[in-house]
Amino acid sequence: MMKETQAIVIKVTKQWWLKINTKPIRMHSFDGAIFPHVIKVLYQVDGKTYYKSKWVGASKVPPSVNSKVSVIYDENKPKKAKIIL
Repeated sequence: MMKETQAIVIKVTKQWWLKINTKPIRMHSFDGAIFPHVIKVLYQVDGKTYYKSKWVGASKVPPSVNSKVSVIYDENKPKKAKIIL
């Protein structure tokens, strides 16, 4: 059975090595560049703490640190979870 809980974003990392250019002609190397992010969240189930990471695409704005996001987890295996943005 799936349950839902709130998680806290503890880390947001920009993936600098994967640059996506949005302009066909650029004046400098980062003109029109966007980058994907990886977020790491912390959530608790029955007093035990779990961590989960998620890759956020370059076209989406990642949540900020200390913000809350929803996590859906399996009641029998709380380590198996999915972050909902």
